[in-house]
Amino acid sequence: MVSSGCVNRSTQPDTHIPVVGTMVDMTSTTAGRQPDGLRADATRNRARIIDAARRMFAKHGLDVPMAEIAECAGVGVGTLYRRFASRDELIAAIFTANMASYADAAEEALADPDPWHGLTRLLHRMCQWQADDQGFSDVLITAQPQAKHVEAERQRAYRAVTELISRAKAAGQVRADFTAEDIAMLLIANAGLISVTGDVAPDAWRRFATLMISSYRADNTEPAPAPPTARAMYGVMRRRQTQRPAGNP
Repeated sequence: MVSSGCVNRSTQPDTHIPVVGTMVDMTSTTAGRQPDGLRADATRNRARIIDAARRMFAKHGLDVPMAEIAECAGVGVGTLYRRFASRDELIAAIFTANMASYADAAEEALADPDPWHGLTRLLHRMCQWQADDQGFSDVLITAQPQAKHVEAERQRAYRAVTELISRAKAAGQVRADFTAEDIAMLLIANAGLISVTGDVAPDAWRRFATLMISSYRADNTEPAPAPPTARAMYGVMRRRQTQRPAGNP
């Protein structure tokens, strides 16, 4: 029998984070694709595992124990690992399409004739995705080196964002010292805010995001410390991936 943990692992109200948000819906076709050669029961089990993991990741983040995902899906842990040999494989099955949609959004922002409008719209969308889906929020701020397709889409997004920042600077719209690493810090901070305010002040992130994004304007000339390097920020994102609780591969 599937435990109530499949739906809600805490006693807090859960209405603030939709189990299926806009970005999660985008994954349904890719994540649910049926691999050739699987028996009908294996295909059904795979789909059930993906559905359960998608819902639990969206609500609780990527560190949900695999045993709980198996229980939610109504399959044994062994069955889960036969379909997905590791958590990384499961993450890739669910979130590659999300990351592709993120990269598409970044390229759409780059195509905006007004770089500031394109940039700010993209940043607000990213913060919204974090509020809608804790699992995708984790993917946005955590390196997934074993999930090659996820990382390829992250790099595609990064290229578009860095070019967009350059265009916004050339147009005199953003601070001269603004970098892509400032966006990474925004997302890490927003994720933390959502995690501690979501159940009592679910829209607090909106004010935070608006204030932070407005501080990137070119007319905000107050000196700021140098941003962390790209290597340092990747180290932060990589460290998050390696800090999963023991016994929770």
